[in-house]
Amino acid sequence: MELILQQMPVVVHSLNIGFIQTLKLFFVTLIGAFPLGLIIAFGSMSRFRPLSYFTKVIVWVVRGTPLMIQLLIIYYFPGLVLGNAIWGGGETGRFAAAAVSFIFNYACYFSEIYRGGIQSVPVGQEEAGLVLGMTRTQIFFKITLLQMIKRIVPPMSNEIITLVKDTSLARIIALQEIIWAGQAFMKGSQGISGAIWPLFFTAVYYLIFNGVLTVLLGRLEKKLDYFR
Repeated sequence: MELILQQMPVVVHSLNIGFIQTLKLFFVTLIGAFPLGLIIAFGSMSRFRPLSYFTKVIVWVVRGTPLMIQLLIIYYFPGLVLGNAIWGGGETGRFAAAAVSFIFNYACYFSEIYRGGIQSVPVGQEEAGLVLGMTRTQIFFKITLLQMIKRIVPPMSNEIITLVKDTSLARIIALQEIIWAGQAFMKGSQGISGAIWPLFFTAVYYLIFNGVLTVLLGRLEKKLDYFR
């Protein structure tokens, strides 16, 4: 126990660095996946059949394969084909590859949520907007979008919470996120008994962060109750 207390500051410092990397990956993913998911949703709903079929196949492939495999392919496959790694070396290159993988993966999941939200708005409201002389763009932003947001908040909340935990998969390409930091300390503890304990501390970080997100998303859902 005394040894654990002595090691605690070092472990906390290491986990804090890993958690900052996790936060960066989380927010970069959301910033990229929110708009890209909407674009993919429009593509899947397009009346131009080749575009619609192509988009749906891409979404099917991404949703049907593990994110871990997608990370490995995006990070290593360009180097196998081109003979050199396009991501460059070091932490920056690994973070870029992880960000692209997460953004594309979650954009495909978000696109299905967007599509469901848009299609759940009654067609009669769009027709009423056209009768009033509104353009389709005005109808989307002033009528459809606001109602869609209300409908997609609960499923989006689940995906966002899942994203927090999925960031741990980035360690497969040696990105120094929080679990990687805990495991690195365990491997360097030189046979110290009970050295697995730093890994349990990572759960505390995830629980606190997910708790904050749950409260914020719950408040957002309540603010949108005026659409009842």
